Amino acid sequence: MSKIEIRRVESGKDLDAFIKYPWEIYKDNNYWVPPLISEKKKILNKKKNPFFEHAEAEYFLAYKDGKLSGTIAAVKNDLHNEYHKDKTGFFGFFECINDQKVANSLFDAAKKWLKEKGLDEMRGPANPSSNDEYGMLIEGFDDSPRILMPYNPPYYLSLCENYGLEKAKDLYAYKLENHKLMSSEKLRRGQQLVRDRYKLKISSLNIKDFKNELDKVKFVYNKAWAPNWGFVPMTEAEIDAMAKDLKPIVEPNLVLFGEIDNKLVGFALVMPDYNEIFKTMNGKLFPFGFLKLIFHKKKFTWGRIITLGIIPEFQKRGLDSVFYWEILNRADQYCGIRIGEASWILEDNEMMNRGAELMNGELYKKYRIYSKPI
Repeated sequence: MSKIEIRRVESGKDLDAFIKYPWEIYKDNNYWVPPLISEKKKILNKKKNPFFEHAEAEYFLAYKDGKLSGTIAAVKNDLHNEYHKDKTGFFGFFECINDQKVANSLFDAAKKWLKEKGLDEMRGPANPSSNDEYGMLIEGFDDSPRILMPYNPPYYLSLCENYGLEKAKDLYAYKLENHKLMSSEKLRRGQQLVRDRYKLKISSLNIKDFKNELDKVKFVYNKAWAPNWGFVPMTEAEIDAMAKDLKPIVEPNLVLFGEIDNKLVGFALVMPDYNEIFKTMNGKLFPFGFLKLIFHKKKFTWGRIITLGIIPEFQKRGLDSVFYWEILNRADQYCGIRIGEASWILEDNEMMNRGAELMNGELYKKYRIYSKPI
């Protein structure tokens, strides 16, 4: 009988093994995009990642007959539980061979740790929260993920469901194609009517005034998404850290603010799909990786709409259609990007799903958040 052993990550060597294990799982998968090792180290660093100012986590390694065969993290996010007034814990960074016993051992380790912390539900995957890579791919395995979106083998679904994890919520990703949008006279007239009716003005990021522009992002972000299922507000420190990471690679013309009567009402962040480059870098930014980012900055096929939010009092007025229109036009004009992904969108977010469909978007990928009482 095979021996399965679960070990906690307790050293730098253990953490390296935890971070680099996915290369074993995906060594024969052409769709997986290797993460930047330096970024994974930053995310998992409990002393430097501002997420851990309001959260704690434990990382586990699974060994089968002495060979590393899986990883998982257990996460207690105090800010989530304060905001939602519940006792939900999370699992994330789940990678595993196709072996139910190994998977069960990993889930059991995470569950036990969460239960010891006084939590009564295990939800995930969250890497490490809903403000990071979130969900498990359940449809769309024959395509690489866009930037900051997860990827996993199909058999992970069986590992989760055979353990007793059940669907909590599905997340949608829509494919938007420039030519489909531009060819619709109805859409062209519709977004212009909305723009004219509300006197909506769209402006792009002023990179020279980055600090004040970031204050605008903070204002919209935690207001626009507050009603959404699973939402966790980002702290000032988390937004500052995210902005510091994105500033060198962001395309200012694809960071949009909407104003009505000089009042900020919406925000959108669109990123070129740097996964197209990361895929060739095998997790290493140096010695030549950074040069690849510079030389390829204007040569992308895809872009991803990471966030598009309208503050609550201005929702359900069609303002999102103007943002979509601007995004697809600007992505083509400034970056030559003619295909975009709008993700992720909650399956029951009627406003955003309707907006994506209005833009002739194709629902082409789905992700799932699993849950289990503990």
